[in-house]
Amino acid sequence: MTNYMTLSDAFWRSGSLMRQVVLVVAGIALMAIAAKIKVPLPNTPVPVSMGTFAVLTIGAAYGPRLGLATIIGYLIIGALGFDVFANSSAALNGWTYMTGSTGGYLVGFVLALLVLAYAATKGWDRSMIKLVPVLVVANAFIYIPGMAWLSYLYGMDISTAFAKGVAPFLMGDVLKIALAALLLPAAWAIVKRIKG
Repeated sequence: MTNYMTLSDAFWRSGSLMRQVVLVVAGIALMAIAAKIKVPLPNTPVPVSMGTFAVLTIGAAYGPRLGLATIIGYLIIGALGFDVFANSSAALNGWTYMTGSTGGYLVGFVLALLVLAYAATKGWDRSMIKLVPVLVVANAFIYIPGMAWLSYLYGMDISTAFAKGVAPFLMGDVLKIALAALLLPAAWAIVKRIKG
């Protein structure tokens, strides 16, 4: 099967180290900013944030290598104690935060990014019809380790972990999936028009 160019390659086609560093730094900054756009929810320790949207779009736009470098860089910066996560703060940060209630979701971010990155190499990010199922699967890859970690951390059964760690986020994630499904193909249409 043919491997397609990613959106970041189409916008800025260069194999230079400078390009890679700039894109990774920009991606980390986008994830950190998006994580802070959040809505706390009752009865769950995890807020709704735009972090998942950033992870999904970066995965699709960057592809596997650049996307993985970006998410690993983001997690390393967070582990070092910088306030880059949704609920991190001066008092709660670094490894302590990462092994708290959102720890499983952070693992899920890596898995979801890889799902989207793979889809981008197959050109599925160019069509809303192909992209939506991939976004749904990627979201499941965020939920599964997130729910499993909540279950382990708080001694919840699976149904309680689902009720606290998945159900409150479903409506928000439907909106984020819809936004990503509109944004990515639209970005490709712009690229085609520019490069035309």
